[in-house]
Amino acid sequence: MRGLRPCASARIPTVVTAITVQSNPPSAEPVLPEPPAVLPMLRTNLALGVIVFFCWLILGGERSLNAVANHWQVSLTMVFGSLVGGGTSEGGGAVAFPVLTKVLTVPADQARLFSFAIQSVGMGCATTSIIRNRVPIEWRAIRFGAPAAMAGVFFSCIYLAPRLQAATVRLTFTAILVGLALALWISLRHAPDRRDQMAPHLFGPGERLALLGAGLLGGLLSGLAAVGENTIMFILLVLAFRVCERVVTPTTVVLLTLVSWTAFATHVIVMGDFTGPPVDMWLAAVPVVAIGAPTGALICTRLSRLVIVRILYVLIAVEFTSTLLLVPMGDGHWLILAVAIPVFAVICARLAMWRRYSVLPPDADKSSC
Repeated sequence: MRGLRPCASARIPTVVTAITVQSNPPSAEPVLPEPPAVLPMLRTNLALGVIVFFCWLILGGERSLNAVANHWQVSLTMVFGSLVGGGTSEGGGAVAFPVLTKVLTVPADQARLFSFAIQSVGMGCATTSIIRNRVPIEWRAIRFGAPAAMAGVFFSCIYLAPRLQAATVRLTFTAILVGLALALWISLRHAPDRRDQMAPHLFGPGERLALLGAGLLGGLLSGLAAVGENTIMFILLVLAFRVCERVVTPTTVVLLTLVSWTAFATHVIVMGDFTGPPVDMWLAAVPVVAIGAPTGALICTRLSRLVIVRILYVLIAVEFTSTLLLVPMGDGHWLILAVAIPVFAVICARLAMWRRYSVLPPDADKSSC
């Protein structure tokens, strides 16, 4: 009996404990994968930039070089615009459209067409980098939201955009962004926890319908202002479904890429109006966005959700201020702002306080957001 040691019996609880932990059902809230390594993503971005540059130089020839010389302001604008497009939920058009229309006095229809064309290249490169390097995204939002968004932007480009005033479109979009900023502030104070993806046990017909509706509404808005799909889907995923901003941002980049491709193809093939100044502005910005947008996507993978939110605050503040200062507005336009901002703010706040998708503390602890 002396050969038996107490430590032998002490091992039994340890083994039982280990078995007990492993036998628990898997959590409904999966852990977010680590961000992709920097070096492989840099190699992908460099390869994309080189390929696009040589295609631009060979196919455009002397016209491409002249376009850069004559439209260097557009090239400079898209240095920042491409970083914003690839690294945030705003889209490159959120920079290009207001700068072109408010500062460079480009007609709204040409600025919108340019935004679609340049996002097709820049955000297309960013999407390729995101998928190639397996950056975490919410694929269900793509699966259910993208088809509706593509149908919405096709309809909007053909039937809505030619009939609405540019100022009305810009003010409506500005109101949506201000409502988003207010709702983000509310959600950070009262519902700060986030999931790494949409909760599988809460994903049903209602959620599919919500993604379809957000995709359709965002597509309609994108056809008017070149951006909007990314913002609407960001609002739904972050505020209502409580998905982490680090996952939602690349998801919206992929969505807006599909929307931009659809809109650009609509203008080129169906409407046949991609001619003249928009082509030269596009050629001036192509080599810039081919590098800038994938770089923005890389930067986004290294940022925390709080930093992403603060960047959005700054961009929304700039958008709101520039709209007030540079967009000519009558009494009707002021009424749009006075009504639309509170309405969108209330909608976003209601989504942010929706308890169905609240993250419980044990689940929140597993999130790396």
